[in-house]
Amino acid sequence: MIFALLGIAIVYVLTISWLIYGFTKINLFEYIGLPPKTSFSIIVPFRNEAENLPILLESFSQLNYPTDLFEVILVDDQSDKEFKVSGLKFKVSVVNNVRISNSPKKDAITTAMQIVKTEWVITTDADCVVHKNWLLALDNFIQLHHASMIAGAVTYDCQNSFLHHFQQLDLASLQGATIGSFGIKKGFMCNGANFAYTKSFFQKLKGFDGNSAIASGDDVFLLQKAIAKYPEKVAYLKSKDTIVTTKPLNNWKSLFYQRVRWASKTTSYQSDFGKRLGLLVFVMNFGLVCCLGLTVFGILPYFSPVFYFLIKFGIDTVLIQQTNRFLTKHKIHYLLLSSLWYPVFSTAVALYCLFGKYEWKGRRF
Repeated sequence: MIFALLGIAIVYVLTISWLIYGFTKINLFEYIGLPPKTSFSIIVPFRNEAENLPILLESFSQLNYPTDLFEVILVDDQSDKEFKVSGLKFKVSVVNNVRISNSPKKDAITTAMQIVKTEWVITTDADCVVHKNWLLALDNFIQLHHASMIAGAVTYDCQNSFLHHFQQLDLASLQGATIGSFGIKKGFMCNGANFAYTKSFFQKLKGFDGNSAIASGDDVFLLQKAIAKYPEKVAYLKSKDTIVTTKPLNNWKSLFYQRVRWASKTTSYQSDFGKRLGLLVFVMNFGLVCCLGLTVFGILPYFSPVFYFLIKFGIDTVLIQQTNRFLTKHKIHYLLLSSLWYPVFSTAVALYCLFGKYEWKGRRF
């Protein structure tokens, strides 16, 4: 048993080290002052977001970008109250979602695509805030690179609570793995809150055909389909100017269901690397939980879970700190406590995925 756990730990350390190396291979991009010329349609699916949407729209108002070069399409997915927009200097359209599948968000993007007139589309979420140079940096990157799909970074606006910082550390690890995977030419993951592609490329990929039955995954499935067919057309934009900030969840139940929703996509990944990495992360965390249990029952020596944890904690910390420095100015809080709780939390999420249902936007899936 000890040798099996040690073998898992060695593979885990080598894999995470590879991702850390990949992270360094993606160069930091900065807005270099090229005159803006790219037209964008920003698609925002929403459901009962009357509190968050004005904040997002205000951040759009602060963009350092010509208002005639971007428009916003808000797609209402059966909100309880109609959301009305007025007094903005840029074009905003509000359309109703046309449901044709089991995935409300994919349907919302497909609905918006019917009225998109620009070459480039960006998706983001209603509870987000964008940097003032978001479109400028993206435009400059597009002018300098022959990309048709671009993934970007997302971070949390955290309050001083363990729940919030736990989410930030978890997100930092996911973002680190995302950037690292692109750096080693194994990109498999992105975040729909900061995801751009051309309308023609979306159509060339036939949109979400093939995975519309899965409730989530409007981002990763489209990305993996693109990388499988046209890897040279997909890029990661590692820029502090394009980091999108979103809100962390405020209770553990919502967080649990969100992570279940995220994890439930893994078995349907087109990327073999993504599947293997997901399995390895689960086995490493589950191994730590089992190691602790076997120690309690006297089957393994007491130092086993301590040694196993320190191996995982050490390599995870390198990836998280590296990514957190890119994502935010704030220092890492609750790192040790989060690292102790995470194996239990993630194991529960993975096991629940096999049997349970989850809630999302007031619906059950």
